[in-house]
Amino acid sequence: MKFKFNHIYFIYFLALLGIEILIAIFLKSGFIRHTFGDYLVVILLFFFFKAFIKASDIAIGIVTLLIAFAIEFLQLTNMLSYFGLEHSKWANLIFGNYFSIQDLLAYTLGILTVTSLEIKKRFLLKQPIN
Repeated sequence: MKFKFNHIYFIYFLALLGIEILIAIFLKSGFIRHTFGDYLVVILLFFFFKAFIKASDIAIGIVTLLIAFAIEFLQLTNMLSYFGLEHSKWANLIFGNYFSIQDLLAYTLGILTVTSLEIKKRFLLKQPIN
């Protein structure tokens, strides 16, 4: 693992961040807000890590998925209340406020999608998988 800035992945991250912000602002319910947004958020985090860390796609995918799962399981606790953030719109948006197995599935599918696409891209370009 090395720290190295990759502007392409940072652009991907910013584009997905923009999409996630638009989803948060304009969609208050439904599949896109509650499921597709979770699917995209792990891809966003994957690209964020890839923008700064040179490591294998599988390693970054696993770490990203573990972080997403940890945050989801923390929703079973009173984490936001413990920090006095239970009324914070941003804290509730970022960390969520209720546990959902559907979210875990969306995170898993997002990571499987992005890691498989990255590995396929490297294979087609004949680049090492790291």
